[in-house]
Amino acid sequence: MKKIGFLSFGHWSEHPAYSTQTAADTLLQSIDLAVAAEEIGIDGAYFRVHHFAQQLASPFPLLAAIGAKTSSIEIGTGVIDMRYENPLYMVEDASAADLIAGGRLQLGISRGSPEQVIDGWRYFGYEPEEGTTDADMGREKGLLFLEKLSGAGFAQPNPNPMFPNPPGLLRLEPHSEGLRDRIWWGAGSNATAIWAAEQGMHLQSSTLKDDESDKPFHIQQAEQIRLYKEAWKKAGHQREPRVSVSRSIFALTNDQDRYYFGNEANRTDKVGMIEANKRAIFGRSYAAEPDVLIRELAMDEAIQEADTLLLTIPNTLGVDYNVHILSAILEHVAPDLGWR
Repeated sequence: MKKIGFLSFGHWSEHPAYSTQTAADTLLQSIDLAVAAEEIGIDGAYFRVHHFAQQLASPFPLLAAIGAKTSSIEIGTGVIDMRYENPLYMVEDASAADLIAGGRLQLGISRGSPEQVIDGWRYFGYEPEEGTTDADMGREKGLLFLEKLSGAGFAQPNPNPMFPNPPGLLRLEPHSEGLRDRIWWGAGSNATAIWAAEQGMHLQSSTLKDDESDKPFHIQQAEQIRLYKEAWKKAGHQREPRVSVSRSIFALTNDQDRYYFGNEANRTDKVGMIEANKRAIFGRSYAAEPDVLIRELAMDEAIQEADTLLLTIPNTLGVDYNVHILSAILEHVAPDLGWR
């Protein structure tokens, strides 16, 4: 069995073909899609976070709204760029959203990825400490977030408070028990996957990673996952690790599918440069008739290694069509691959 979720980048634009013309359209349709996805048996609703773009950026109001409208679907992010975050404020927001959802948040965080603007985190008031990088800052903020999620008191109480305090040092409120164990790290390299395992975070691996060998993307990603699992075991954590991979997968079942995604068939991995002199590999998309899709996906080693598959969706095409895309995978592909 494999958990299957969707991952939305939450685009909007005044494009005549888009169902999401405004930010309000995207937010409200995201809620509707999560509700509909739960009804058809999808396991997770995940959302990307991008700043300075016409895309979803502040996840917690959306996650809380979805939590209030649903009852069983996992609700998460993939990923929150920690370079932009105040970790303590984020603890409060995340805990509140998790309590509203009844403990269903699965938060993906990361040190960050290429941005819309140069050093966007500087506009949010953050600077790396001298001698460190923005990546170091993102990881340190991630660790502080984890620490404060534990619920241990750390703040000295006022001897003359407005309201009575409990004894001892004070923690952030509200506290959501168990959320610390539902934090994922978006790793773009083998080394950061190992680091995530050592910190006791689950692993999110997308369709982009550092190109660390000449092997195909899915094999490099599978190797990354195995290294992560080995590091988790070596660290001695008492709970089971989880691993998600994301993929663009489209079952071509009608003429509309072929019109939108027929040109994705026979796509291959791509290698390119991101940031400064960093070589990266981009995983291929999958688009084919269901029987062909089943044969192709059966050979994807990374999907086999993961317990969770996040299907990237074209949110601009509207709720009904995205439900169709997800339903086609559940009905025509997942059973023959043993995912259902």
